[in-house]
Amino acid sequence: MAFNGTWKIEKNENYEKFMEAMGVNVMKRKLGAHDNLKLTIQQDGNKFLVKESSNFRNIDIEFTLGVSFEYSLADGTELSGSWNLEGNKLVGTFTRKDNGKVLTAYREIVGSELVQTYVYEGVEAKRIFKKE
Repeated sequence: MAFNGTWKIEKNENYEKFMEAMGVNVMKRKLGAHDNLKLTIQQDGNKFLVKESSNFRNIDIEFTLGVSFEYSLADGTELSGSWNLEGNKLVGTFTRKDNGKVLTAYREIVGSELVQTYVYEGVEAKRIFKKE
């Protein structure tokens, strides 16, 4: 339940390099680094509702821990995978539909921040959010 609340992007670490590894073009990378992303997370047991709100789109994502679902990134990349809880950390393992490569994502509360870490093809990036 620690994830519950509304989280506003505060800063990125290595995010443009990550997007480059993902194959996002330079214009979308520049825009993506300044997307003003806001996440509203509601957890009810093993079920999550995540509302993503940014300069580019607003989307609701519902998932149950351990259950595979499909998701499209803001750039249109389609993924299939699931989130699981490992200790106090959400761990997402997603496979790209276009090339079969794996994207791993982590969400954890560190102090008063929500830290979202992505790993793809050896490139790691962090997006750090503050609670609104």
